[in-house]
Amino acid sequence: MNKPGIAKHNRALPNIRQVRRSCNRELYRTLKRLPGHIPADRVAEAETIYFRKVALNLPWIVENGSNRKLLADWWEREVCDGIAELWQVEPAVLAKAFRDAFGG
Repeated sequence: MNKPGIAKHNRALPNIRQVRRSCNRELYRTLKRLPGHIPADRVAEAETIYFRKVALNLPWIVENGSNRKLLADWWEREVCDGIAELWQVEPAVLAKAFRDAFGG
């Protein structure tokens, strides 16, 4: 007998396509909240960086998927500095834009 609440907490890992699309969507929403223009090649490189970081930490991210604040904190610690350097924006500005877009 499966209890209804248990299935909710035992989520299957998403496939690669789902992860890549989520990363792209989150960066797109973040990008819209930044001042100025970021060239498409830098956006693509940032998507690759973000996707790799997520893929390396996927079990933890899925486990904490319902805690947006914790995920946004992780993004700020692990991903923000690399993308801020690539896009030549202040890390604090990028982190705020991501939190506004992501909801954390």
